[in-house]
Amino acid sequence: MPSSAAAPQQSVTVIGLGPMGQAMAAAYLDRGYDVTLWNRTPSRADALVQRGAILAESVEHALLANELVVLSLTDFDAMYAILGSAKSAIAGRTLVNLSSDTPEKARAGARWVTDLGGTHLTGGVLCPPPLIGTPDTSTFYSGPREAYDTHRAALEVITGKSDYRGEDQGLAALMYQLNMAVFWPAMIAFWQTAAIAGAHGLTAQEIAPYVTENFAGMGHFVDFYASRIDAGNHAGDVDRTAMGLASMEHVVHTASDAGVDTAFPEAVHDIFRRVVDAGHGADSFSRAVELMSRPAA
Repeated sequence: MPSSAAAPQQSVTVIGLGPMGQAMAAAYLDRGYDVTLWNRTPSRADALVQRGAILAESVEHALLANELVVLSLTDFDAMYAILGSAKSAIAGRTLVNLSSDTPEKARAGARWVTDLGGTHLTGGVLCPPPLIGTPDTSTFYSGPREAYDTHRAALEVITGKSDYRGEDQGLAALMYQLNMAVFWPAMIAFWQTAAIAGAHGLTAQEIAPYVTENFAGMGHFVDFYASRIDAGNHAGDVDRTAMGLASMEHVVHTASDAGVDTAFPEAVHDIFRRVVDAGHGADSFSRAVELMSRPAA
């Protein structure tokens, strides 16, 4: 007769219940996992406990509850501060650290976990909390391939896709920070636009469709310039830095005339100016990559 034994219950511990950690725990509950929680402010677990999650009485109990432990913390220093009192409970656990930090801190944190007998996977989530648990989102991972393969199904509860970057623990952190280097300035550019528009009586909602269209077109520019940058081709056949400098002067003056803060456009203007001052005014503004590849003088 076929076996009627039920499949073993899947389980996970989530440590850190900010908006992202709460969304991850909720996603696991949605998929039928047994979920154990720990947070420095216990009340943040209340809604999840009402749904069936278990709030551990200590971080040590949270670690011991399950082999798979997801960390959603501010940074790696928070990991040391929180888990430092429960080092003995790390042995035999797989810690998936989805906290933001530098590649070097990710490597150091992984060594710390490994020295304590645990396994560490570095991760970088590429979506906001409301999109956790949806199929078209993605997370970078790096660390031991065996651990990634073992827990891949559980990792893809958090985001529907996962992008394994290799054994180097710092690679997922690097890829995440590269994405943040694009995301945050792009959003600040929107805030700047909204400030200037608001000074002229336009609402953010009125300009939003034009900003979205602008962002949508950026893929063409990225694809066009990427191959030229890799080839070291900064010819001014399509654009010239001197023209970009003039354009940014107009942006700075428009912001100034509107009576709003000009720090952000001035910072961009300064990059164009430095490229021109270096003698590359007739070259493409992609020449800025070379300028930005070394510390500012």
